[in-house]
Amino acid sequence: MRICVVGCGAVGSLFAANLGTLDDVEVWAYDVSQLHVDAINAHGLRLVGAGEVVGRVRATTVAGELPPCTFGIVATKAMHTEAAIAATAHAFRDGAVASVQNGVGNEEVIARHVPRVIRGTTFPAGRILEPGVVQWDVRGDTTLGPFEPQPASMDEVERLAAACTRAGMPTHAVPDARPAQWRKVIFNAATNPIGALTGLTHGRVCERPDLRALVSALVDEGKAVAAAQGIELDADPEELIDHAARPDVAYDHKASMLQDVEARRATEIDFLNGGIARFGRELGVPTPMHDTVTRLVKALEDSWR
Repeated sequence: MRICVVGCGAVGSLFAANLGTLDDVEVWAYDVSQLHVDAINAHGLRLVGAGEVVGRVRATTVAGELPPCTFGIVATKAMHTEAAIAATAHAFRDGAVASVQNGVGNEEVIARHVPRVIRGTTFPAGRILEPGVVQWDVRGDTTLGPFEPQPASMDEVERLAAACTRAGMPTHAVPDARPAQWRKVIFNAATNPIGALTGLTHGRVCERPDLRALVSALVDEGKAVAAAQGIELDADPEELIDHAARPDVAYDHKASMLQDVEARRATEIDFLNGGIARFGRELGVPTPMHDTVTRLVKALEDSWR
């Protein structure tokens, strides 16, 4: 089995490195960072923190070098999905491609370029410490299921889930992955921008009653948008938010959006809060909190220019 991880940032590296420990899986990684790619090829892809792993991964910045792959795992930032899958689609003509990205709308973009798509949601998180080395901050499960308009077969979903699980990334294959996806979208959209705007870690956001109330208001709007689509969430985002705030889980974790803000990079706000608001408008569900947070984060981005 050959698997290509498209986008070897923190989350992509967690998948690539762990899969790279399996003897029966050949792992490739496509990333635009030449320094990261060179380090991976020279020393392997190393994880530290929640797991100590060195995975065997063949990395490249040249999409044309990718061979035909059984599976793809797209882990880029949502705003880079189009460019990344357009460049690498040739490797998946006979394969199935999963998104494990934040936000909503990534599968629709992938489906324009490849024949079979897997809807994915993942909770593990981390950050790149240096080229070739990634801090694994948060463990968690992944859920995969066929993308309804253009699905991979359930057999393919189960094969990819089994490989990830064997590699130390617990992954569940389900017929409908929307409940898990919207659970995480709501979780992220309720917590990431508050951390990004305040500079606080997840736990510090949650221990302030005023900020925790804002988080709950964002959760309520997200739940209403999911319900309008007939999606019954597989877990309550409120409980997950409080669980993650524990000192032994993710109290000190800086959300990816806060990491982007500190680095003055574009955020995924249009695919998180902006995505929920977009669905809300289409379904006639008011989302004033998500609209406001989207404007605030986009204004912050504008301040850097």
